[in-house]
Amino acid sequence: MDKEVEKLFVAIKAFIVKDGKVLILREDEGSDTGTNPGKYDFPGGKLELGETPEECLIREVREETGLEVEIGKPFYVDQWQPVVQGEQWQIVGIYYECWLKGGDEVKFSHEHDSFKWIDIGDYENHNLMKEPREAFKKYLKLNTA
Repeated sequence: MDKEVEKLFVAIKAFIVKDGKVLILREDEGSDTGTNPGKYDFPGGKLELGETPEECLIREVREETGLEVEIGKPFYVDQWQPVVQGEQWQIVGIYYECWLKGGDEVKFSHEHDSFKWIDIGDYENHNLMKEPREAFKKYLKLNTA
């Protein structure tokens, strides 16, 4: 890494499984805080001070999709270092398998402009960010062994 990290965040991500499909959200092209406009990722976001990962996941999924989820175990941890608004960030991502609790009508937030339920094994055919691709690989490896 050439530049010193200026901010460190923990991101909690929901790998929401429904009938062999997983929910992905596309980052809005007009997002001022996004790092990958037009690319897909999982619902989730920054862990707030004093919040448990599970509380963060429930809050973020509700804010970004309007959905309620049952949270399973974390299955993948990664880190990446994007430059956001001129600052070098380090983000540690923790991915949890989740299932719907209730309805499946997605009401995405202003941060996103589209969503898809995609086949788990078909992730390579979608415009995903790098990090979700790695999570899909890990999930498939764990669930086909």
